[in-house]
Amino acid sequence: MAIEDNPQSRERYGEELRSRREAAGLTQEELSQRAIMSRTHIAHIEAGRRRPSPDDARRLDQILETGGIFERFLPTLDGRKVAEHFEAAKEMEQQALVIREYAAALVPGILQTEDYARAVFQTGFPPKTDEECDRALVTRLRRAHILDDPKSPVVWTLLDEAVLRRRVGGSRAMAEQLRHIVKLGEQRRIRVHVLPFGAGAHALMESMVSLMWFEDLPPVVYVEGWNTGKVWDLPSVVQQGMADYYLALGDALSHRDSLALIRSVAEEYEREAQ
Repeated sequence: MAIEDNPQSRERYGEELRSRREAAGLTQEELSQRAIMSRTHIAHIEAGRRRPSPDDARRLDQILETGGIFERFLPTLDGRKVAEHFEAAKEMEQQALVIREYAAALVPGILQTEDYARAVFQTGFPPKTDEECDRALVTRLRRAHILDDPKSPVVWTLLDEAVLRRRVGGSRAMAEQLRHIVKLGEQRRIRVHVLPFGAGAHALMESMVSLMWFEDLPPVVYVEGWNTGKVWDLPSVVQQGMADYYLALGDALSHRDSLALIRSVAEEYEREAQ
């Protein structure tokens, strides 16, 4: 099996697993039982959405008698560029039981209000048409439905103070946006922490980060920058992401103090809007 380090490598890895499994006369369920993995995890690997851990790959090699190819080609899967910038992460977001996000400059997508999100979509070049903005807005607001369930997913949001101070969409839109975050925090639907400017440098200041945990799949970390994003499920990268998140969280305000600050900034915007 020759798998090169390219955007299609996971898909080809998954196709090879499916081919070897079927040649062995095994269903996904039968292979999952023998390999001590969930059937869902097997399905995600075969679809090119996830990678096995080194131990999983070794067990797959043993059961399917492959001569070690699944373990040998794991390094080609270290990180995956996200098609359409966010598609893979968006799918995982809908499946996650726990989401812990850090936002450096913008309110996280699942927390955005309509006017705030529209202002975000109206930036950039070439400019989007009204129709394109409307389509993007529907998709973004639909993501927020994961918060309709009062308990799952568990969401922690770590916001740089710049998120509160950057005037996106004008004073009225910002006031509405911040009041929305406060409401979710007061209802204990989300937990909010603000990293104040006074904290100085911190472990996550270079980019947006989202950590996600699942019921029967390994956790992932999604990192986003300009016009690009990457999902990592390599255990060492995920562990580093967790360590940096908790390190930055230690420099943040408490949930109560964060809500007080967000309310205060919202009031400032409301006075400006009057």
